[in-house]
Amino acid sequence: MRILALDHGTKRIGVAVSDETNTIALPLEYIPAEPFAEFLVRLKQILAEKEVDFILVGMPRNMDGSFGPAAQKVEVFVAALKSAVTAPIKLWDERLTSTMANRAMIQANVRRDKRKEKVDAMAAAILLQSYLDMGQ
Repeated sequence: MRILALDHGTKRIGVAVSDETNTIALPLEYIPAEPFAEFLVRLKQILAEKEVDFILVGMPRNMDGSFGPAAQKVEVFVAALKSAVTAPIKLWDERLTSTMANRAMIQANVRRDKRKEKVDAMAAAILLQSYLDMGQ
């Protein structure tokens, strides 16, 4: 059983997958968010290749726990996703995942141009690892 995590953004969607034991989250790639049809083609390829049981989508929340405009965009995204894929979808709090991903890459001395390529997948991995660590 593997879990696929998506970190939704308006330009790119970060993708990460768990290992087979659901212990470690591994960043995979990012997929351009638009056009949505092309995003779905790549997502379906990954779902088949990795034999994913369900999809975990990051739900952005404000620091006080409330939902803002970004959360509404994710709700629209999830609704479209549910009509396009058969895998079950769960939402998970993603507060500060992109910030944490950027900090981790800065500490690892990843160049700025390379960070931009990798931050979305890393944020998805951080999101997924927080889910795995909770033992869900």
